Amino acid sequence: MSFSVMANIPDESPKELLQTVPAAAQVCLSCHGVNGEGLGVVGPRLAGLSSEYIAAQVSHFQTGFRQNPTMMAMAMTVQGDNIKVVSDFFAAKPVAEIKLQYRGDKVVIDDIGEKLAYQGDWQRDIPACTSCHGPSGIGAGQFPRLAGQEPTYLKNQLLAWQSGTRKGDVDNMMGSIAKKLTAAEIDALTQYFSAQK
Repeated sequence: MSFSVMANIPDESPKELLQTVPAAAQVCLSCHGVNGEGLGVVGPRLAGLSSEYIAAQVSHFQTGFRQNPTMMAMAMTVQGDNIKVVSDFFAAKPVAEIKLQYRGDKVVIDDIGEKLAYQGDWQRDIPACTSCHGPSGIGAGQFPRLAGQEPTYLKNQLLAWQSGTRKGDVDNMMGSIAKKLTAAEIDALTQYFSAQK
Protein backbone atom coordinates (compact mmCIF):
# COMPACT_ATOMS: atom_id res chain seq x y z
CA MET A 1 0.00 0.00 0.00
CA SER A 2 1.43 3.39 -0.98
CA PHE A 3 0.66 6.62 0.86
CA SER A 4 0.66 10.22 -0.25
CA VAL A 5 2.93 12.16 2.09
CA MET A 6 0.89 15.32 1.58
CA ALA A 7 -2.47 13.93 2.58
CA ASN A 8 -1.85 10.47 4.01
CA ILE A 9 -4.40 8.95 1.62
CA PRO A 10 -3.83 5.35 0.51
CA ASP A 11 -3.29 4.17 -3.06
CA GLU A 12 -3.35 7.49 -4.91
CA SER A 13 -0.43 9.48 -6.22
CA PRO A 14 -0.35 13.20 -5.34
CA LYS A 15 -1.15 14.02 -8.99
CA GLU A 16 -4.21 11.72 -9.06
CA LEU A 17 -5.32 13.13 -5.74
CA LEU A 18 -5.07 16.74 -6.91
CA GLN A 19 -7.24 15.92 -9.91
CA THR A 20 -10.11 15.15 -7.50
CA VAL A 21 -9.83 18.52 -5.75
CA PRO A 22 -11.51 21.62 -7.21
CA ALA A 23 -8.92 24.19 -8.30
CA ALA A 24 -10.28 26.76 -5.83
CA ALA A 25 -9.74 24.35 -2.91
CA GLN A 26 -6.17 23.37 -3.77
CA VAL A 27 -4.71 26.34 -1.89
CA CYS A 28 -6.30 24.89 1.30
CA LEU A 29 -4.66 21.47 1.12
CA SER A 30 -1.27 22.20 2.64
CA CYS A 31 -2.84 23.18 5.98
CA HIS A 32 -6.18 21.38 6.02
CA GLY A 33 -5.41 18.17 4.08
CA VAL A 34 -7.13 16.69 1.06
CA ASN A 35 -9.84 15.14 3.18
CA GLY A 36 -10.17 18.17 5.44
CA GLU A 37 -8.64 16.11 8.24
CA GLY A 38 -6.48 19.00 9.42
CA LEU A 39 -2.77 18.84 10.05
CA GLY A 40 -2.32 19.26 13.79
CA VAL A 41 -1.43 22.76 14.89
CA VAL A 42 -0.83 23.80 11.25
CA GLY A 43 -4.51 23.73 10.31
CA PRO A 44 -7.80 22.71 11.90
CA ARG A 45 -10.11 19.93 10.74
CA LEU A 46 -12.66 21.10 8.15
CA ALA A 47 -14.33 17.72 7.61
CA GLY A 48 -17.51 17.60 9.64
CA LEU A 49 -18.15 21.33 9.41
CA SER A 50 -21.19 22.47 7.46
CA SER A 51 -20.78 24.23 4.14
CA GLU A 52 -22.67 27.18 5.62
CA TYR A 53 -20.20 27.48 8.51
CA ILE A 54 -17.09 27.16 6.30
CA ALA A 55 -18.40 29.83 3.91
CA ALA A 56 -19.13 32.18 6.81
CA GLN A 57 -15.59 31.72 8.16
CA VAL A 58 -14.00 32.45 4.77
CA SER A 59 -16.06 35.64 4.73
CA HIS A 60 -15.01 36.49 8.29
CA PHE A 61 -11.33 36.19 7.36
CA GLN A 62 -11.93 38.36 4.31
CA THR A 63 -13.64 41.09 6.33
CA GLY A 64 -11.30 40.92 9.34
CA PHE A 65 -13.83 39.54 11.85
CA ARG A 66 -11.32 36.73 12.23
CA GLN A 67 -7.65 37.60 12.52
CA ASN A 68 -4.98 35.25 11.25
CA PRO A 69 -2.43 36.59 8.76
CA THR A 70 -2.11 33.31 6.85
CA MET A 71 -5.83 32.63 6.67
CA MET A 72 -6.69 36.22 5.82
CA ALA A 73 -4.38 36.00 2.79
CA MET A 74 -5.60 32.53 1.79
CA ALA A 75 -9.27 33.53 2.13
CA MET A 76 -8.72 36.41 -0.29
CA THR A 77 -7.81 33.87 -3.00
CA VAL A 78 -11.30 32.35 -2.77
CA GLN A 79 -13.89 34.72 -4.20
CA GLY A 80 -17.45 34.67 -5.53
CA ASP A 81 -18.91 31.27 -6.41
CA ASN A 82 -15.64 29.61 -5.41
CA ILE A 83 -16.47 30.16 -1.74
CA LYS A 84 -19.37 27.72 -2.11
CA VAL A 85 -17.23 25.33 -4.18
CA VAL A 86 -14.57 25.17 -1.45
CA SER A 87 -17.13 25.02 1.36
CA ASP A 88 -19.12 22.23 -0.28
CA PHE A 89 -15.95 20.26 -1.06
CA PHE A 90 -14.71 20.16 2.53
CA ALA A 91 -18.19 19.81 4.08
CA ALA A 92 -18.72 16.65 2.00
CA LYS A 93 -15.63 14.95 3.44
CA PRO A 94 -16.47 12.06 5.75
CA VAL A 95 -15.73 11.97 9.45
CA ALA A 96 -15.58 8.94 11.69
CA GLU A 97 -18.83 8.15 13.44
CA ILE A 98 -18.75 8.53 17.19
CA LYS A 99 -21.06 7.21 19.88
CA LEU A 100 -23.22 10.21 20.65
CA GLN A 101 -23.76 11.43 24.18
CA TYR A 102 -26.80 13.62 24.76
CA ARG A 103 -27.63 16.17 27.43
CA GLY A 104 -29.26 14.31 30.29
CA ASP A 105 -27.57 10.96 29.58
CA LYS A 106 -25.58 11.47 32.79
CA VAL A 107 -26.80 13.27 35.89
CA VAL A 108 -23.55 13.30 37.84
CA ILE A 109 -20.49 14.42 35.88
CA ASP A 110 -17.15 14.90 37.62
CA ASP A 111 -14.97 15.99 34.68
CA ILE A 112 -15.19 19.80 34.44
CA GLY A 113 -14.94 19.81 30.63
CA GLU A 114 -17.64 17.21 30.20
CA LYS A 115 -19.80 18.97 32.83
CA LEU A 116 -19.61 22.32 30.99
CA ALA A 117 -20.22 20.55 27.69
CA TYR A 118 -23.46 18.91 28.84
CA GLN A 119 -24.70 20.95 31.79
CA GLY A 120 -23.06 24.35 31.50
CA ASP A 121 -22.97 26.52 34.60
CA TRP A 122 -26.28 28.33 34.92
CA GLN A 123 -25.17 30.29 37.98
CA ARG A 124 -22.72 32.06 35.66
CA ASP A 125 -25.08 32.13 32.65
CA ILE A 126 -22.98 29.59 30.74
CA PRO A 127 -25.19 27.28 28.66
CA ALA A 128 -24.17 23.71 27.90
CA CYS A 129 -21.93 23.67 24.83
CA THR A 130 -24.01 20.87 23.36
CA SER A 131 -27.09 23.13 23.39
CA CYS A 132 -25.71 24.69 20.22
CA HIS A 133 -22.88 22.40 19.08
CA GLY A 134 -25.00 19.23 19.18
CA PRO A 135 -24.59 15.92 20.98
CA SER A 136 -20.94 15.09 21.60
CA GLY A 137 -20.12 18.40 19.85
CA ILE A 138 -20.77 17.07 16.33
CA GLY A 139 -21.94 20.48 15.14
CA ALA A 140 -25.06 21.75 13.44
CA GLY A 141 -25.36 24.41 10.72
CA GLN A 142 -23.66 27.62 11.87
CA PHE A 143 -22.40 25.87 15.01
CA PRO A 144 -19.13 24.12 14.19
CA ARG A 145 -18.16 20.56 15.00
CA LEU A 146 -15.93 20.49 18.08
CA ALA A 147 -15.62 16.70 18.30
CA GLY A 148 -12.17 15.53 17.27
CA GLN A 149 -10.86 19.02 16.53
CA GLU A 150 -7.18 19.71 17.20
CA PRO A 151 -6.88 20.75 20.89
CA THR A 152 -4.53 23.71 20.43
CA TYR A 153 -6.85 25.10 17.77
CA LEU A 154 -9.88 24.80 20.07
CA LYS A 155 -8.01 26.49 22.91
CA ASN A 156 -6.79 29.31 20.67
CA GLN A 157 -10.33 29.95 19.43
CA LEU A 158 -11.75 30.15 22.95
CA LEU A 159 -8.95 32.55 23.90
CA ALA A 160 -9.63 34.64 20.78
CA TRP A 161 -13.35 34.83 21.65
CA GLN A 162 -12.40 35.72 25.22
CA SER A 163 -10.04 38.53 24.20
CA GLY A 164 -12.38 39.86 21.52
CA THR A 165 -9.96 39.21 18.65
CA ARG A 166 -12.45 36.77 17.11
CA LYS A 167 -15.85 38.14 16.18
CA GLY A 168 -18.67 37.47 13.78
CA ASP A 169 -21.19 35.42 15.72
CA VAL A 170 -24.74 36.57 16.39
CA ASP A 171 -24.99 38.88 19.42
CA ASN A 172 -21.38 38.07 20.42
CA MET A 173 -22.71 34.88 22.03
CA MET A 174 -19.37 33.02 22.01
CA GLY A 175 -17.45 36.08 23.18
CA SER A 176 -19.83 36.46 26.11
CA ILE A 177 -19.54 32.79 27.07
CA ALA A 178 -15.76 32.62 26.64
CA LYS A 179 -15.21 35.65 28.88
CA LYS A 180 -16.80 33.71 31.76
CA LEU A 181 -14.51 30.69 31.40
CA THR A 182 -11.39 30.23 33.52
CA ALA A 183 -8.09 29.07 32.04
CA ALA A 184 -8.61 25.65 33.66
CA GLU A 185 -12.12 25.39 32.15
CA ILE A 186 -10.81 26.28 28.70
CA ASP A 187 -8.16 23.57 29.01
CA ALA A 188 -10.76 21.05 30.22
CA LEU A 189 -13.21 21.83 27.39
CA THR A 190 -10.42 21.68 24.85
CA GLN A 191 -9.28 18.28 26.04
CA TYR A 192 -12.81 16.92 26.32
CA PHE A 193 -13.96 17.85 22.81
CA SER A 194 -10.70 16.98 21.06
CA ALA A 195 -10.92 13.47 22.58
CA GLN A 196 -14.36 12.84 20.99
CA LYS A 197 -13.19 10.76 18.04
